[in-house]
Amino acid sequence: MKEKIKVKGQLRAYMQWPLYLSAMLIIMNAIIGAVSVTAGIIMAVFTLLYIGIALWIYTYRKKRLLNGLVEFSAEYSWMQKQLLTDLELPYGIADESGRLLWGNTALAEVLGEEKPFKNTRKYLSSIFPEITKEVLDLEEGSVVLHCTCSDRKYQVQLKAVYMKDSIEDIADAIGTEDAGQMLIAVYLFDETEILTYKQMVNDQKMVAGLIYLDNYEEALESVEEVRRSLLTALIDRKITKYITAMNGIVKKLEKDKYFIAIKQCYIQELKDNRFSILEDVKTVNIGNEMAVTLSIGLGMNGESYSQSYDYARIAIDMALGRGGDQAVVKDGERIQYFGGKAQQVEKTTRVKARVKAHALRELMETKDRLLIMGHRLTDVDSFGAAVGIYRIATAMNKKANIIINEVTSSVKPMMDRFTGNSEYPDDIFMTGARAADLVDNNTILVVVDVNRPSITDAPELLKLVKTIVVLDHHRQSSEIIDNAVLSYVEPYASSACEMVAEVLQYIADGIRIKSAEADAMYAGIVIDTNNFTNQTGVRTFEAAAFLRRNGADVVRVRKLFRDDLDDYKAKAEAVREAEIFEGCFAISTCPSEGIESPTVVGAQAANELLDIAGMKASIVMTFYNNTIYLSARSIDEVNVQVMMEKLGGGGHRTIAGAQLKDMSLEEARNRVKEVIRDMLEKGDIS
Repeated sequence: MKEKIKVKGQLRAYMQWPLYLSAMLIIMNAIIGAVSVTAGIIMAVFTLLYIGIALWIYTYRKKRLLNGLVEFSAEYSWMQKQLLTDLELPYGIADESGRLLWGNTALAEVLGEEKPFKNTRKYLSSIFPEITKEVLDLEEGSVVLHCTCSDRKYQVQLKAVYMKDSIEDIADAIGTEDAGQMLIAVYLFDETEILTYKQMVNDQKMVAGLIYLDNYEEALESVEEVRRSLLTALIDRKITKYITAMNGIVKKLEKDKYFIAIKQCYIQELKDNRFSILEDVKTVNIGNEMAVTLSIGLGMNGESYSQSYDYARIAIDMALGRGGDQAVVKDGERIQYFGGKAQQVEKTTRVKARVKAHALRELMETKDRLLIMGHRLTDVDSFGAAVGIYRIATAMNKKANIIINEVTSSVKPMMDRFTGNSEYPDDIFMTGARAADLVDNNTILVVVDVNRPSITDAPELLKLVKTIVVLDHHRQSSEIIDNAVLSYVEPYASSACEMVAEVLQYIADGIRIKSAEADAMYAGIVIDTNNFTNQTGVRTFEAAAFLRRNGADVVRVRKLFRDDLDDYKAKAEAVREAEIFEGCFAISTCPSEGIESPTVVGAQAANELLDIAGMKASIVMTFYNNTIYLSARSIDEVNVQVMMEKLGGGGHRTIAGAQLKDMSLEEARNRVKEVIRDMLEKGDIS
């Protein structure tokens, strides 16, 4: 309204200026008359003539001038409306509920309406499902959505428009009486072509890849020497045929390593067939007792070719760290996993263990204090591995402390043998908060039985300590301790205690292990292998024999881990209530009331359920401290690590777990079933 008043004032002043000028001429005429009467008379004639013309214009021509302005305004308004109607940009007006009130010709063509339309019965939500009731609640401002209509892609912009005092005129124009105080302006920007071109550019990007043969040496050794070249040639042919079918290139870097490059448009095809080369290469058999497996790492969407190759290097490292026989795709920060069905072959050589042991010794020699940390809710394997590292530190005359924030019932019997023992200092065990106060530049942190920072017992220490060492047997996930100066992760190992037992044999000569320490490490192997029945290899028994020679007592260990009666009843209840899903998956819930360490009992129940004939995997849920703990176990047919990763967890191929929050046990059970169905449909479970 202020703008209209301003315009009227200017128009009035424009029309009244001759009157003001007449007054000035009269004054001027008086002054001139005072100087010269003759000149004053002549000037007066012209002044009267001017005043007469000015009065005539102001009184008689005013209406015609206003009529001209109104006529111009009407023509301008019609032109503006016509331009809006014929605007090539689809544009319309909707009410607060999303009902279209008016649309120009371009919008009518998009919606198949008459040109232009007014008061259609169509709603924006029926045309674009992405425009929900919540989206329409604009209040003020605008929102941009990307939608599809009739095979065309549009950027839809919705903008709130407040009519205020002119709402009645707008309502008359669009043919509605209840438009409300707010309308929604709708703009459609056709982005079909630009998205098509962007996709074409994206599809032409190079994807760098690395293919490694997991068990090349072992497979060759299982074939007669004269036929080894044939086995290699057949594998080369399989890989080359697979990549060249996608117009890619293959370059053999070493005897068991290949570099590949393909266009990005083929990545979806590879994902859809779940990287069929992983299973196809296993069919190569010329008498070899061991099937050949591959690991594939692909890097894409890097800012340069070199960055894509770096992504591929990271991806192949993750594939190998997770046990091989799988493909890992690193797309920027996003990582996807495919395959991973086969069990990784145990390496008979201990060269890697010896190299890692010597590297650990060199690091420990440069530091004065050693902190040893496992995962949250420390189990027997984590405890035993920590004790083994403690023995190495004391043998090197280094001050060492083991970090344990919460003592579980499974660890307490073993821990009691160290606390109050005169052979060990009172501060052998401490909390993470106390350990944080001791950290300085001469501190080294050794993380055992875990490689995910979020589930370590004291994650804050990972930021405080500069020198970090990781020893773990779990398969790596996308979340790793990325600032470790030494990482020894071997998924083929049965337990962290097995790895530490091997390190003990190589790190220094003459290290004598006390009986309590040998028992702790032996117990870790027994628990993680379920009495040497799960994930057990030659090196597992060799590690157990080493510990047995150093004083580990089988009977003493067994007595330490006998079940409490309440724990045994809870485990039996979990087995009794088990539901058999899809004929081969045992799903159950473990009671937690009155149980000191319900998560441990749940894990034991999962092991028991695997003894049922026909079971491929077992999943036991335990509600504890407002969190649902999942324990998943399998024998050989199902990779429960992949299953638990889909639920935010992880672990090993046959032993894994996850934690779910903010949901009930029934919701968690349904979530587990959804994951199993999805894996069955995609072929992740045969």
